Amino acid sequence: MKRPTFSLAAGMALLLFSLPAEAAKTLEKTPANGQTRPAAGLKLAGMFASNMVLQRNTEAPIWGSAKPGAKVEIQPSWSRSAIKAVADRDGKWSAKLQTPKASTGLSIEVTSGDDSVKLKNVLSGEVWICSGQSNMQWKMRGFGPDYFKEDVEKAKYPNIRFCDVPQIIALEEQDDVRARWTVCNPNSVLSFSAVAYFFGSRLHQELDVPIGLVSTNWGGSAIEGWIRSDLLAEELKGYKQQTAKYPEWKRKLGVLHRRSGKKPKGLNQSAPSVLYNSMIKPLIPFAFRGVIWYQGESNVKRPYEYAKLFPLMINDWRKQWGQGDFPFYFVQIAPYQYKHEPYPAALLREAQLKALSVPNTGMVVTMDVGNVTNIHPKDKKPVGERLALLALARDYGKKGVVDSGPSYRSASVRGSTMVLEFDDIGSGLVAKDGADLSHFTIAGKNKEFVPAKAVIKGNKVIVSSPEVKKPAAVRFGWGNADFTNLANKEGLPASSFRTDDWDIHANSK
Repeated sequence: MKRPTFSLAAGMALLLFSLPAEAAKTLEKTPANGQTRPAAGLKLAGMFASNMVLQRNTEAPIWGSAKPGAKVEIQPSWSRSAIKAVADRDGKWSAKLQTPKASTGLSIEVTSGDDSVKLKNVLSGEVWICSGQSNMQWKMRGFGPDYFKEDVEKAKYPNIRFCDVPQIIALEEQDDVRARWTVCNPNSVLSFSAVAYFFGSRLHQELDVPIGLVSTNWGGSAIEGWIRSDLLAEELKGYKQQTAKYPEWKRKLGVLHRRSGKKPKGLNQSAPSVLYNSMIKPLIPFAFRGVIWYQGESNVKRPYEYAKLFPLMINDWRKQWGQGDFPFYFVQIAPYQYKHEPYPAALLREAQLKALSVPNTGMVVTMDVGNVTNIHPKDKKPVGERLALLALARDYGKKGVVDSGPSYRSASVRGSTMVLEFDDIGSGLVAKDGADLSHFTIAGKNKEFVPAKAVIKGNKVIVSSPEVKKPAAVRFGWGNADFTNLANKEGLPASSFRTDDWDIHANSK
């Protein structure tokens, strides 16, 4: 194999490019998941397998490889007409399938000469990419078999399908990936992302159509690992110094299977572009509806850099896929007592909040579901379901769905008080726990913030402190681990925010 990869997944600890020739050849002959009658000449890209879900009502790309110049015929079960393609001189072929409305019991047969591959038990429905770091990766069994016991027992949804993308580090862009599609049941759901499952199951229940969830995530990954190399070269400080190590890493990786198995120092899932190369690029141009994303904790010490990189990543994924401005819904990081004091989490949340300026994005706020001592909050269900609310309201036309908590709009000074106004108030503003509003601070022109009293009046919040006679700014939820209670009556919390634009260093007080 000419493109080196490094995998930490349990059955992928070998590096194909460095294997003995016969061993590598054997692995290359291994059939893709669910493809019947696999042949050496004809192959489908790894995303195409039995049990898969196709995005409904679209022209979905399908691609693979065959002998150079070979004719390829794709026969979908829902059409009398076959689609034809010809492999180019590199053996690559592609075509587009006109997918049907939401359907079950489909099949696709691909032939080239005497070679044939058939995909069975295929569905047509709604497909979502589910990506990020550990809070997206966190599995249904991650907190023990009994934590989501009732939800697991109910997970008998044959028309929800899971696709797991292997966790692989690659120093160069890869063309393919060995993904695996499985049917949702109480056993398979245990090994799947909790956030993604709760998102998908809510969609399935509301829409009554097949749902495909493509899980491509890696705990502890920084955002730069998910961004294309060419972009990082322009935007990321230290990029050239980091990637200058790649040739040496390749040499060292080439002997890993013969030595200790330790990866070179500095090579991990946060290295620039290594996850884009192996866990995003091979999925392109697979057709889907949108992306859900939960990541940011690994970038908390660099919030201003994140404010640049996150929109860059969203826009570039859209550009590379060529599907227009597909929905991109993300989760704001939850309260947690980071060691980096006092403001980096608030600044990272602010960077995420600013990313809403990118068209067709939405954000789930988790100021009420964090854990001060655990960066992995247990309560994944409301996170997944809040992501589903965004999709239901914005992509599927569900009327009456409130998909966001209160969002800060403006502030004005009235005497010794600051009056804050909000959008997205739903049925009205509330203190979610019935107590006084918490975690508001106020400052005058001296920029010294003190705890403040905050009172709801209609769609406004009035903030004041006897210590500040002439207020200039208010901040809300500005601590790393602030559990806030400002919400709308639908139970969706407000994001942390500030009314000022004063300079803040990530490690300043």
